Amino acid sequence: MGTRWSEEKAWKWYNSRPWFRGCNYMSADCANRIDQWQSLGFEERLQTTDEELALAAATGFNTIRIILEFIVWDQEHDSFMERFDRYLETAAKHGISCMVVFGNDCMPPKNEFWKPLQLGEQHYDWGYHGGRKYSQHSRFSAVGYHLLDEPELALRHYEWVREIMTAHRDDERICMWDMYNEPGAANRRDVTMPHLRKFFEIAREVDPIQPLTCGLWHMPDENCKPYNELEQFALDNSDIVSFHCYSPYTTMVQMIKRIRTYGRPMVNTEWLGRCLHNTVFEIFPLFYLERIGCYNWGFVAGKYQTYEPWNGSWQAYDADPKVDIDFTKWFHDLYRPNHRPYDPHEIELIRQFCELADRDFEKGIL
Repeated sequence: MGTRWSEEKAWKWYNSRPWFRGCNYMSADCANRIDQWQSLGFEERLQTTDEELALAAATGFNTIRIILEFIVWDQEHDSFMERFDRYLETAAKHGISCMVVFGNDCMPPKNEFWKPLQLGEQHYDWGYHGGRKYSQHSRFSAVGYHLLDEPELALRHYEWVREIMTAHRDDERICMWDMYNEPGAANRRDVTMPHLRKFFEIAREVDPIQPLTCGLWHMPDENCKPYNELEQFALDNSDIVSFHCYSPYTTMVQMIKRIRTYGRPMVNTEWLGRCLHNTVFEIFPLFYLERIGCYNWGFVAGKYQTYEPWNGSWQAYDADPKVDIDFTKWFHDLYRPNHRPYDPHEIELIRQFCELADRDFEKGIL
């Protein structure tokens, strides 16, 4: 069985590769991740992916983060495995590696607007972040619901992780395994711990060539314990430390300073929240300077509508109209549906620093 990588092994792996920079990716014609992975419409969406990843490569990106959808694997097993391989191949054709994500705690409560996941034509609401009026991006007091909460489905989830990781344990097209997106979100901290522990246990048994990670996703108060038990577990078991931050520059610097004390390579797997003053102009050069891998959320604006603010942002405004949120700006995404930039100056800056990073790497400057 594999074990957590040593710091030396983690740094050797990280420094042997160009600076990771890319985005959390779903093609613009997908309403959600079922659309991204199911057989219905896949050929058309893969063509869109091919075109958009060519644009990503031209922008300077060399990696994407993709979140898998369990029920597609469960209900269309054999064809899903083939489609997943084709997806990886399409990305690799453009010089783009994939960070693959399994679990995801960004879920609404079962009794508050949650709808059963079903394959087939996917509904979406216009004008809402994530394409849904009542989604995980709203503020809920109840515990979010996940299919992992059903014991039989939890066992199937474990098979899902084991099979995909075993099939691709030596696959250079995959750069990292992200075991769980925002564990503990939606008030799921105690509920998620046994599943996160099992995911890591399976991954260590598979012992892939790629590093494992699981992202920290909130900025703790300076006066409290650094991380809760769940996030500390994720941190202690990650080969490469990853984190999310949609906060302004000063908070990002504080978070980087804190995480750096763990002595491992760092990758930000979610950033870019213009409404919250987390901008390309301030944050992307910081990641370059610190050589922190980075994946902004979103690429081409489309059906998933992540250029819209979180519904939680609107709820914050409803509670206090003086809240410091700039609703005049797109939240995420870099390109308009016609592939023109949201702001061409952002793209110029991204290309500039990607070129600098590649020249640094060729010269051996780390």
